[in-house]
Amino acid sequence: MRRRRLLGPIAGTTLLAALVYRAVPPEVQPRLVARVGDPAPALPIPRLSGRPWLLHAWASWCAPCREEHPLLMEAARAEAIAIVGLNPHDDPRSAAEWLLRHGDPYTARVDDPDGRLSAAWGLRGVPASVVIGAEARVRWRHEGALTPQRWREVLSAMKERA
Repeated sequence: MRRRRLLGPIAGTTLLAALVYRAVPPEVQPRLVARVGDPAPALPIPRLSGRPWLLHAWASWCAPCREEHPLLMEAARAEAIAIVGLNPHDDPRSAAEWLLRHGDPYTARVDDPDGRLSAAWGLRGVPASVVIGAEARVRWRHEGALTPQRWREVLSAMKERA
């Protein structure tokens, strides 16, 4: 009985929020996604010397991240590209232990335990990948696990001229 009393107000509030958000014109709505062509949001890492790089969001608790990890390890060895690991909503110690156990493909790693950085990039979950061009603009993005086909898209985006 108590649950029913709580569900009504929660459902009503959710519906009202959705209706209000839909009523706001798109040009006024906050844009949470760094779209292709947009400037890349800032990260607390040194600049990657004017070359393309890959931002890869992952977490130690993420099953698809474990599945795609061998691809990232091989790519880091074979392709010699900069991969920055963004670790949202994860315990930094768990993430560090996970990388010790499975290998670390990242040139740099950024812990994001509260998810603020991933929100600034518009990432809704893990895994997710974003290619940043030498001109510091988003060139390509994908939410979900990387596959060999998606990896070819990453490499293609990294080779594009600005």
